[in-house]
Amino acid sequence: MRISFLLHNGYHYGGTIRTTFTLAEELAERHEVEIVSVFRHRDRPWLGLPAGVTLRHLVDLRKDSPGYDGDHPDFHRPAEVFPRGDGRWKQYSALTDARIGEYLRGVETDVLVATRPGLNVHLARQARRGPVLVGQEHLILTGHSYRLRRDIGHEYALLDAVTTVTEADARAYRKLRLPGVRVEAVPNSVPAPAVGPADPAARTVVAAGRLTHVKRYDVLIDAFAAVAADHPDWKLRIYGSGDAVQDLKAPLARQIKALGLDEQVFLMGTVGSMEPEWVKGSIAAVTSQRESFGMTIVEAMRCGLPVVSTDCPHGPREIIEDGVDGRLVPVDDVAAVAAALRSYVESEELRAKAGRAALTASERFDPARVAARHEALWTDLVTQGASRRTHSPGRARAHRAVGRVVDAVYTEKARAGRLVRRFR
Repeated sequence: MRISFLLHNGYHYGGTIRTTFTLAEELAERHEVEIVSVFRHRDRPWLGLPAGVTLRHLVDLRKDSPGYDGDHPDFHRPAEVFPRGDGRWKQYSALTDARIGEYLRGVETDVLVATRPGLNVHLARQARRGPVLVGQEHLILTGHSYRLRRDIGHEYALLDAVTTVTEADARAYRKLRLPGVRVEAVPNSVPAPAVGPADPAARTVVAAGRLTHVKRYDVLIDAFAAVAADHPDWKLRIYGSGDAVQDLKAPLARQIKALGLDEQVFLMGTVGSMEPEWVKGSIAAVTSQRESFGMTIVEAMRCGLPVVSTDCPHGPREIIEDGVDGRLVPVDDVAAVAAALRSYVESEELRAKAGRAALTASERFDPARVAARHEALWTDLVTQGASRRTHSPGRARAHRAVGRVVDAVYTEKARAGRLVRRFR
């Protein structure tokens, strides 16, 4: 098969980029695979080029490049095809509308895969009828705004398939009742680590992720403090940094100091690869309020660590078997996190047994196994033939008309919010 992925920015870094590159490289062993990045802001991709995969871009953001598109007049005009409800809307423009449309109408491929809601909408609105159209959801349906869910419910009806990374999210998508659209859950894949498994004798708990409120590292630090009072030889290492919206490094550092844990809890910052860091520990911890999947859980398990995780919606429960390869605890429950950590801290034998179980269980996320599930779905769809569904002119006009009203309401809410913040 010829398979084409449409990605926001393959030259950056992030979970969607990483899992797309991993899948594409695995598929390239048997198929002709390309990744088309809407944007390019640097000469080489952060994550390196997947072996056997062609990577090209549509809009060049490199100011020193002869192909720089930042001065194109359409670059500064708002996007009309890319939906306003997608959080990346301000990065898109009339230029991206045109470039993506030109690509989708001209590409010769068997399967077209887009990797975020806004690009899935482009598939539905602009792709020629011929290739199988697959929209991937790397977050969760219920996490999107109402106006984006409106577009999803309308436009995704023209796709051939939607894939989610958890069965819980697949159930949410099936409730949209998209006639004729296959909705399947296929998890993200994580390659086998290049390092040996963790030593259960290590006395370190490891956590990794953005330093933002949703990760609730304050809960983890409080829980670890309760355990460390009886086990001062144990350490907690937290890897990661804040993002463009929030960075809790300073308040977390103050919390660590106030608890007198300066010599036991460390904010490690970001690292190029977490594999060597996971195996320095013997327990992994995740205290998120929500996850769309739980890549760090799988990464830790592939390195032989049992994971203590909150039983937040979607990901963890589909990855961890409670009491076998990890522990699931209630969200925001310091005492429960502490008790689960303590059960592993106080028994090297239990850590070793759960770590071995984690290694075995995590093999189901191997790229070869995950790619095979995508291949089976896509082969079936190609054999059946791509859908040629279209919306009636009346339905399309009605959706656009209501959308203009919804957009106006969101615009007024944003304006009111700015006024309130100004006068505070």
